[in-house]
Amino acid sequence: MRCEIVAVGTELLLGQIVDTNSSWIGEQLALAGIDSHFQTKVGDNADRMEFCIRQALERSDAVICCGGLGPTQDDITRDVIVKIMGVEMVRDDAIAAHIRDIFEGRGRVMPENNLRQADVPAGASTIAQMPGTAPGLVCPIGGKVIYAVPGVPHEMREMMQGTVLDDLRRRGGDASVIRSRVLRTWGIR
Repeated sequence: MRCEIVAVGTELLLGQIVDTNSSWIGEQLALAGIDSHFQTKVGDNADRMEFCIRQALERSDAVICCGGLGPTQDDITRDVIVKIMGVEMVRDDAIAAHIRDIFEGRGRVMPENNLRQADVPAGASTIAQMPGTAPGLVCPIGGKVIYAVPGVPHEMREMMQGTVLDDLRRRGGDASVIRSRVLRTWGIR
């Protein structure tokens, strides 16, 4: 089982935010015995995102897309995945109600653009853990899969630990561990 990480967000490329998510995900994949040979950062551009995700699917069995699931116009990860899957977007009324409840629980009115987060590619399933307003996605493509998780670190980690890593282990079959050793030396001899 090979898994590739595609971190989405122009802010990552501009150095406005350090991509700690990819390194954490890489560490978790190694601990789970899942090979990860590539990590890519891509800005919020549909064509470049599609290219990176398609390239990742050619090289790997699974792709984890991290970021771009929010309610704003530049959050287009769902839209790109729909195009790659060749399916339509479907509004999940239960997720829409859940998002609305989150806002109402804080005494706020939900902006209508947050309903975009309730749109799910046909044939995809949502990740059960949803600590924020963005649901994670499990998107099968033939014998491969794209996981989409939010870029907010605590939300991403909860979904990775609660669903994604177990699903990857199940899909990968044989349990294994990737061991590595770091040797630190000092001085010249």
